[in-house]
Amino acid sequence: MSVLKNRSTLRWLVPLAAAVTVVGGGAAIGTFAANAEPALPPRSAAQLLVDLQTARLDGLSGTVVQRADLGLPPLAGLAGGDAALLTGTHTLRVWYSGPDRQRVALLDTLGERDVIRSGRDVWTWDSKANTATHRTLPESTGRAAEGALPVTPKDAAEQALAAVDPSTLVTTGRSATVAGRDAYELVLTPRDEASLVHQVRIAIDATEHVPLRFEVLADGADRPAFEVAFTQVDYRRPDADQFTFNPPPGVKVSEETTGRPGSKAGRHRTDGKPGAQRPGAGDAGLRTVGTGWTTVLVARTGAADVARTPAGDAAKPGPVDGPGAAQALDLLNGLPKVSGDWGSGRLFAGKLFSVLLTDDGRVLAGLVTPERLYEAARG
Repeated sequence: MSVLKNRSTLRWLVPLAAAVTVVGGGAAIGTFAANAEPALPPRSAAQLLVDLQTARLDGLSGTVVQRADLGLPPLAGLAGGDAALLTGTHTLRVWYSGPDRQRVALLDTLGERDVIRSGRDVWTWDSKANTATHRTLPESTGRAAEGALPVTPKDAAEQALAAVDPSTLVTTGRSATVAGRDAYELVLTPRDEASLVHQVRIAIDATEHVPLRFEVLADGADRPAFEVAFTQVDYRRPDADQFTFNPPPGVKVSEETTGRPGSKAGRHRTDGKPGAQRPGAGDAGLRTVGTGWTTVLVARTGAADVARTPAGDAAKPGPVDGPGAAQALDLLNGLPKVSGDWGSGRLFAGKLFSVLLTDDGRVLAGLVTPERLYEAARG
C-alpha cells in the first residue's frame, strides 16, 4: 500500500518503523492507554505540521508496542514472516543515533531477532536459528541508504502526511500523555467517503516534536485498527556499543548483496523501499488508479486459475505452490463471489482495506470500499 510519496521530515522514525516488520513478542494492550489530558498551550494544526517538518533528533531509545486488528483471515498466519505481524500485538526495543546508526531488538517466546545498522553495515541476527546475515549498503548516502531497514510504521505515517491535500481535513485532537511525555494530537480525516479510513491520529511530543503514537481508525470503529506507540522513550544519544554486532559463538554468518535483510534476492529494491521491485522482477502490469486516500493498486498476476480453482483441489498446481498452498487456495476460494459489469471474482473486505481478485487474473486493492474497487476494475 506504499503508493504515496515518502517524506524526509520523518526520517527519525526509522528505528521505530524498522522494528515491527521483522518479528514480534507479546504486550498488554493496556500499555496504549493515555493518562489524563495534560494542560498544554494551544497549537493549531498548521503549527503542529511545522513542528513535524522542523523536528531534529540526535538520539533516541525506547520501547515500542504495535497492535493490528485488521480483520484478516488466517492467510496472514500461513504466510509467516512479515505478514504474521498484520495481526496481534508485538513489542520491541529501539535505539537511534542518527540516520546511519540504528538498532532494533525484538523478543518473542522462542528467541530474539535483531536488526543493526552501523554506517554502511547492516546485520540481522536470529537467535533461534543461530544465524546472522551481513549486508553492505551502497556508497550513496541519504534516503536510499536509510531505507535499508524495514520501515512499515514510518511509511504509514508518511503516507498519511503525504495525503495532506484538499482531500484531507487536518485538525487537532485532545492532548495526551504518552510514554510519560505530554503530547499534542494531530488528526487527519479523509474527505472522500470511499475511503475506509475514518481518521489517522498522531500524538506529537510537545517538546521534541517527535510522534509518540500513531493510530488508524477504520470507518465506524471506536478503537484503532492499527496503532504503534512508544511506552517508554529516552532522547539521549545511545552508546556506540549498541550499534556494534559481535556474532555469538557458533553463529553462522552469511553475506547478502541485494534486497533488504531477510528478503529473497531480487524481490526488493536495493534502496530498501518496502514493496518496490527491480525493473524486470515481476512488476509488469502494476499500476495505480486514483490519488490520495482512495488510490487503488491494480496488478495483473496471470493467475486467473487461483480464483476459479475448486476449494480443496490441492492436486492442481498453481502460482501459490509450496508449503501452505492448499490451505491458501482453500482460503481464497472461501472468499465471497462477486460479479458485475466489470466481470467476476472474489472479494476480501477488511476493516481498513478491500481486495478484489478477478477471474481474469487481476488483483485490485486499496484503503477503499468494494464499490471503488469495482469502479477501478470496470475502467
